Amino acid sequence: MIDELFRRVMISVPQLLLMSFITFLFIDLAPGDILANYRFDPRISDETVREIEERFHFDKPIIIQYGHWLRRAVQLDFGYSFSRHANVTSVISERLFNTLLLSFFSILFTWLIAIPLGIYAAVKQYSIGDRILSFISYFGMSLPGFFLALLVMYLVYLGRDMPFLSAIPIGGMVSSGYENLSFVGKLIDRAAHMIIPVTVLTFGALAGLQRISRGNMLEELRKQYVVTARAKGLSEHRVVYRHALRNAVNPLITLFGYQFSSLLSGAALIEIIVNWPGLGSLMLAAVRAQDVFLVMGSMMIGGVMLIIGNMIADILLLVADPRVRR
Repeated sequence: MIDELFRRVMISVPQLLLMSFITFLFIDLAPGDILANYRFDPRISDETVREIEERFHFDKPIIIQYGHWLRRAVQLDFGYSFSRHANVTSVISERLFNTLLLSFFSILFTWLIAIPLGIYAAVKQYSIGDRILSFISYFGMSLPGFFLALLVMYLVYLGRDMPFLSAIPIGGMVSSGYENLSFVGKLIDRAAHMIIPVTVLTFGALAGLQRISRGNMLEELRKQYVVTARAKGLSEHRVVYRHALRNAVNPLITLFGYQFSSLLSGAALIEIIVNWPGLGSLMLAAVRAQDVFLVMGSMMIGGVMLIIGNMIADILLLVADPRVRR
């Protein structure tokens, strides 16, 4: 198991290098100049601009610029953010926690809800409950995330006179006067602000995962070993939850790694709509400003999240399926 994980880490290193170089190349090929604001600012002399170019190697070919960036990145120094006027590492660390907070609760609620609903829909195939879940799933998959976010915000706004809905903030991460709240009050305030973005992200991922888990479960229930188990007189509960579910859940575990990393990009639009200060909105702003070092730092975080997600999925797969350990 340790050898397998070590092999995966070694494979991920060239993948990260390739991803970072392609990103660096595309940012360089994009029209515009990150130092344009400096060049057109009459308060900044041409000598100062040239000093900045030499300091960050913007006057060198792209491959040399990338080499200098990679040498610093190995030491966890991702450079300077020209749009934020701060170190990239400190800028990303401030936003990373906020995005991981949304991703953690979204994944948690998605899996806690989608898997049981998928099993129920497969066991009760073509029942009224299965048809209702299918309708909700197709409805959820057809709705764009930004439209769902706007719809939820509008519904919460309409219900502002209701006791529960009036306590849900429509945007932002904290309320005014947050610093004066007690520790418990701060936790409640943060949790209240997370309701809308977590609900939107969960609903968007829930629909697809529920359909996939239903399909996997149906495929397992039709296999010969399930028919044999039922013919031997095993209880339906044991056939479904002890035999079929163990095999049906393996493809879902593989999806976990991709879902973990995709939340970074999927949350970007939601973060912008609900004004949540996360890593996705930061990356989008960095791309628009051509802040090359901030974009590179954010992309590396996304790549690392993909690797971590896949490693967690591999570990869960090794635990869930004894055949993989052989």
